[in-house]
Amino acid sequence: MTKKYFEDFGVGQIEEFGNRKVTEEEVIEFATEFDPQSFHVDKAAAKDHFFGGIIASGWHTGSMLMRMIVDFQISNSSSMGSPGMDELRWISPVRPGETLKVKSEVLSTAKHPRKSDRGFVKFGYTVFNQDDQTKMTMTSSILFGCTPIAEAS
Repeated sequence: MTKKYFEDFGVGQIEEFGNRKVTEEEVIEFATEFDPQSFHVDKAAAKDHFFGGIIASGWHTGSMLMRMIVDFQISNSSSMGSPGMDELRWISPVRPGETLKVKSEVLSTAKHPRKSDRGFVKFGYTVFNQDDQTKMTMTSSILFGCTPIAEAS
């Protein structure tokens, strides 16, 4: 696989990736540590809640998205990290047994204003389940290095 650089991302470019099965055990484990609300950690309480059962914390969903981004989009790239996200929306609950996948779209690209060896790529991410139901959306930028001169020629 060829390493991806800033120039490899064009506005409108779409990638689809991921195949992350969500288990009840990991939902409860994550929430017990980081978001111990009853509908994330207590099966009996969750059953009586308006969600009607255990659901993943939105932060867990975001963490699963991040793992898929790393595995499928930036692990073989010149990524220098991210200055943050602009928008995060939890559209519908993620439930144990669902399988998550991601659609990524390049929304914009911009060279760094002071450092010519890098640039920002703004992505729109949508997390879907196996039935193509939207679970989460996020807009975020990633800083990528530019293609080294030796590789560009």
